[in-house]
Amino acid sequence: MSDQKDLFAEEPQGSSFPSADAERRIQALRDEINQHNYRYYTLDEPSIPDAEYDRLMRELQALENENPQLITPESPTQRVGAQPLKEFAEVVHEIPMLSLDNAMNAEEFAAFYQRLQDRLKTTDDIEIACEPKLDGLAVSLLYENGILTRAATRGDGQTGEDITQNVRTINNVPLKLYGDDIPARIEIRGEVYMPKAGFDAYNEKARANDEKVFANPRNAAAGSLRQLDPKVTARRPLEFCAYSIGVVSDDASLAETHSGILEQVKTWGIKINPEMAVVTGLQAAQDFFDQLGEKRHSLAYEIDGTVFKVNRLALQQELGFVARAPRWAIAYKFPAVEEMTELLGVDFQVGRTGAITPVARLKPVHVAGVTVSNATLHNMDEIARLGVKIGDTVIIRRAGDVIPQVVSVVVEKRPADAQDIVMPDHCPVCDSQVEKVDGEAVARCTGGLVCSAQRKEAIKHFASRKALDIEGLGDKLIDQLVDAELIDSVDDLFHLTLEQLSGLERMAEKSAQNILDALDAARNTTLARFLYALGIREVGVVTANNLAAYFGFLNRIMQATEEELIQVPDVGAIVAAHIRNFFTEPHNLTVIDQLRKAGVVWEEKEPQQDTGDLPLSGKTAVITGTLVDSGLSRDDAKDLLQQLGAKVTGSVSAKTDFLVAGEKAGSKLTKAQGLGVDVLDEAAFLALLAEHGITPASGE
Repeated sequence: MSDQKDLFAEEPQGSSFPSADAERRIQALRDEINQHNYRYYTLDEPSIPDAEYDRLMRELQALENENPQLITPESPTQRVGAQPLKEFAEVVHEIPMLSLDNAMNAEEFAAFYQRLQDRLKTTDDIEIACEPKLDGLAVSLLYENGILTRAATRGDGQTGEDITQNVRTINNVPLKLYGDDIPARIEIRGEVYMPKAGFDAYNEKARANDEKVFANPRNAAAGSLRQLDPKVTARRPLEFCAYSIGVVSDDASLAETHSGILEQVKTWGIKINPEMAVVTGLQAAQDFFDQLGEKRHSLAYEIDGTVFKVNRLALQQELGFVARAPRWAIAYKFPAVEEMTELLGVDFQVGRTGAITPVARLKPVHVAGVTVSNATLHNMDEIARLGVKIGDTVIIRRAGDVIPQVVSVVVEKRPADAQDIVMPDHCPVCDSQVEKVDGEAVARCTGGLVCSAQRKEAIKHFASRKALDIEGLGDKLIDQLVDAELIDSVDDLFHLTLEQLSGLERMAEKSAQNILDALDAARNTTLARFLYALGIREVGVVTANNLAAYFGFLNRIMQATEEELIQVPDVGAIVAAHIRNFFTEPHNLTVIDQLRKAGVVWEEKEPQQDTGDLPLSGKTAVITGTLVDSGLSRDDAKDLLQQLGAKVTGSVSAKTDFLVAGEKAGSKLTKAQGLGVDVLDEAAFLALLAEHGITPASGE
């Protein structure tokens, strides 16, 4: 379902109704939209596409704009729009929002279960409701006559904060309950949380805009709900999930079990957790905990344990409460995913693409079931954002198979001799220069042809079809050759012998000879292919072709200044810097010289001064969907269009000349049709290429 706040970015197209007809149509639209919200957010079974939902919402907004006297607070259009608050008012909970006691291991959980049996004076197995313990912020929603009238935080359990305006912006919180048999007054309690995908996307955008990032989803949810401006909260990807009820009016007809009540809550349009279950007995409850723990990190949201509650309400009442918690419920916690430790030092690791990553060396600490002694710091921008220094006390986080990461610094524990973290200016593996382009977060080693950390990837790229196209030299064989220490660099390929190749596992003499023949054939190439094969950052097939056509000679490219390189079509300042950095690295020049000595040759000639306009010069194209029949990837299609002179962009606008639409084309196709942009299906696209002499092979 598209985000409702985006629906009001432009004036809607409405229609005029007489007042009585408008009122009936408005109510019908609200009922229909509420039903769709229920199916989407609560049942996870949407019945209409987003575009149709948006159409209904726009029609409703248009009618309300024409008839403002008919606007009500529970209308689906009224989620965002309240004025910023100066402060949050206090809310006294009519029934305290108590916290739960914790069990940290199987023995403590078994002791809790034994206490239940002892107090109930029974040895029979007890029916237990089980649900994930969401890692968010506890919130109370009060509905009166089915309308959301107040939302509050737990606070200290007795008194919370009024966050009604912020909660109204959460899309899966119904402003009006759906369904039948709704009590005149009922309080729904649950957790507001930020799903993992939304958390990651939010932090990524925040980093890009140099804004505050959140340490974890729980902090993100809590910080979002405590914004004084509801419009800020509305931009945060929050969800609500119910786990119990509070105060309820006498007219309520409720189930006799906790699980039954939550199923009723679901029928009213409020989400409950799909992982919930009811089991009988201690072992079944322990099994639920263990199974949930195994799937914990594959869930779309963070959980930090399992909540177990005696299912039957009569037994809950018999068991009663202690001062701060119910006797009939407990939170059985998973091992902590965050711990505090000391940052002893920083090492810099070089990845297979040359990216240099700072890795924290930590005083070993037990986190989420394992001992952690290293954690990623991502890049120097992240180090600056954290303000972390060597010697600091830091908080690290580990979730499942995700690499542990440093998420914050305990500044008050910083020692006087804490040291700044400094990025090396030369690669710690091959001693080549380290490159960091303005605007990019990641620093990289420039020794792509010689750096052992990048060796396999560099050789695989060099031998690939669009580079030197060495037939039979696949990824597995290259892995074998490097692991056997038969090749250290791309030029070593041309010195392999029949004896060396045939000595490899599963390599017969005939196959080995075929590889040698393919290597011999690959010695004769083109300047464009050779440039592409070198693996210079962001120099793809089209850029390599443009460089070769513009300069004509490799030495001219190697000696060109950044200002000269920028004159080449498709080469901007960043790409020019990558090219210049590559050709100023002595190790790379040595490998190129060795390749020439090994017999790798290409034709060089003066560039043509008057090439004439390319067929699609001045045209702007966009590609969307999947090209099935030709097997072309979007990058392949982009390269072919650029060869014909077209400019290929990522978004449709009024300046777009045509859209190439493959299967499962989405919003770009809809926008292009709305703007009257020419749309080419795959057959028409291939016909366009063929018209200009390009017939891509299937799978290219």
